[in-house]
Amino acid sequence: MTAFRLLLLFAFTALTLSAADKPNIIFILCDDLAQGDLGCYGQKLIQTPNLDRMAAEGTKFPQLYSGTSVCAPSRSSLMTGLHMGHCPIRANREIQPEGQKPLPEEATTVAQMLKTAGYATACTGKWGMGMFDTTGSPLKKGFDHFFGYNCQRHAHSYFPKYLWNDDQHVELDGKTYSMDLISQNALDWVRKNSGSPFFLYYAITLPHGDFKIDHLGQYETKPWTQLQKTYAAMVTRLDSDVGKLFDLLKDLKVDDNTLVIFSGDNGASFAPASEVGKLFDQSMGGKLRGYKRSLYEGGLRQAGIARWPGKVPAGRVSEEPWAFWDFLPTAAQLAGVELKSVQDGCSVVNLLKGGEAPKREAFYWELHEGASLQAVRFGNWKAVRNGPSKPIELYDLATDLSESKDLAKDKPDLVAQAQSLMTSMRTDSPDWPLVDKREGKKKKAGKK
Repeated sequence: MTAFRLLLLFAFTALTLSAADKPNIIFILCDDLAQGDLGCYGQKLIQTPNLDRMAAEGTKFPQLYSGTSVCAPSRSSLMTGLHMGHCPIRANREIQPEGQKPLPEEATTVAQMLKTAGYATACTGKWGMGMFDTTGSPLKKGFDHFFGYNCQRHAHSYFPKYLWNDDQHVELDGKTYSMDLISQNALDWVRKNSGSPFFLYYAITLPHGDFKIDHLGQYETKPWTQLQKTYAAMVTRLDSDVGKLFDLLKDLKVDDNTLVIFSGDNGASFAPASEVGKLFDQSMGGKLRGYKRSLYEGGLRQAGIARWPGKVPAGRVSEEPWAFWDFLPTAAQLAGVELKSVQDGCSVVNLLKGGEAPKREAFYWELHEGASLQAVRFGNWKAVRNGPSKPIELYDLATDLSESKDLAKDKPDLVAQAQSLMTSMRTDSPDWPLVDKREGKKKKAGKK
């Protein structure tokens, strides 16, 4: 058994928590949402009343970091509790005719872990980590139920010809807005499973392109471009779907026993100077550098919100950093599951409840979309390398959140520390070598 395989294997021991002591867990993941798109994070033009209320009733985490800055690997980190130095998926890798590189058999997910504690589990929305005939199928990775898009490319259509209900096609006429069906399926599943502990991974496809929506609503008469109107309507639509979920939790009287975490999966898909990025100030006044596919803060920081009445403090803002790979050990602690083997994440249950953050050496990211990018944060220092032959850049996030003042020449000792972390925090993999230029290749998925 290889060291890489060992890193992916988890041993679980379910402790003796009663069902009443196990909270329901919902992770809402939106697609390509900028931190600054929400009213509670400073947005002035797009209306997000339900998420603003979630933040008022819970805690904001402006330093919640995604797994990396594109879809599939970021989601893989969330599901496996592994950062990009060890994660089995470290880039979007397309499979033809449908699907992406699958999670391997030995990669254990948060859903598989929660199943050992008696949780009902579902994923609705977008998967992107393996078709149903591969080792990465959501139905083989701990989910009792799946509804939505398995393939990320398929998810680019909001008026699709079909969606997946578990591993079965649901044929559509190409005129139905997909989020109507996905939202309703999520609500129906929660209603059906509210009598026992449940985990819902609600992977909303909004506001990722293709930028289309069935109605513009309040934005129809705005003096904006069609793209700007559509984007705003998509963000408000996802906010409405979140509101419906909270209404249901209250109607079912499970609101007080449900932890809900909200986040985007990576940075915005628009450059700060673009028509959407500029109008809606997605860089938050230039505070965040970069966007999707960048390892600067704008590609990684999310609009993190957590809500759990009576447990997560209301109206609080925590500036403590944490990351997607912390979700699995956090869910394990809440469910009373002991993790016996190595994982990258730390439980943030104490932090969520208003306590201290866990101690850790560093946060680490990679991305393999073109040149291999690396970034590491240790304390308030952030190092970025935009290719293995590129110099390491060094920024002090405490005084330079916009990452505009490279201090590498002034701090050679810290550059050396960053170099050491970039080496020690990753496992070499033939799938993910560090290269300055990547050749595009389509790989076939292994059948399982």
